[in-house]
Amino acid sequence: MDFFRVGDKVIYKKKIERTITKILKMREKGLSQSKVAGEINVERSFISRLESIGEVRKGEKIALIGFPIANKQEITEIAKKNGVEFILLLTEEERWDFIKNKSSLEIFNLLMEILTRLKEFDLLIFLGSDMRLDLVDKLMDGKIVGIELGNSPLKENIYVDPDRIEEIIKNFSIDD
Repeated sequence: MDFFRVGDKVIYKKKIERTITKILKMREKGLSQSKVAGEINVERSFISRLESIGEVRKGEKIALIGFPIANKQEITEIAKKNGVEFILLLTEEERWDFIKNKSSLEIFNLLMEILTRLKEFDLLIFLGSDMRLDLVDKLMDGKIVGIELGNSPLKENIYVDPDRIEEIIKNFSIDD
C-alpha cells in the first residue's frame, strides 16, 4: 500500500521516496545542504537528519577487488554492509569465464574502465596472489591495502577471513 492516512492527511509514500532520491542526488552532485533545502522547500536541518538516518560510515571512499575467492558472497555482504562503494570479487570459475567469453579488445577496454574508475577511490582493498598484489600496488600509487592469498598462479578458490576484511574497512572509517 502506497497511501497512508495520518490524522486528516493522506500521505503518498512514492512522493516521499522520489523527493528523498532527488535530495540525495543533488547532495551527491555537491550541492550544499542549504541550497538543496531551498530548492526542495524544507529546512536545512531536515537534509542533515535525512543524511544521518542513512549514513553507513564516514571516511575514505573504498573499493574492494579480489580473486579467486571461495566465500565471495560472504565477503560481498560484509563490504556492502560497511559501505564499500565498488566491489569486484570473482571465484576461480568466474575469473576464467570472464576471460574466455570476451575478445582481447573487450578485456583491454574493461580493464582500462576499471582502472580509471579505481582512481576515484581513496583506498583499494585488493585480495590476490603475490604477483597481482605487486602489480596493483604500482598501478594504484600505493593507495592499497593488499591481502596476499598465496603465490602466483592461484588455481583454486581461497577462503578469505571476513573479520579481517571488516576490520580493514572499519579502520578506514571515521568514528563519530
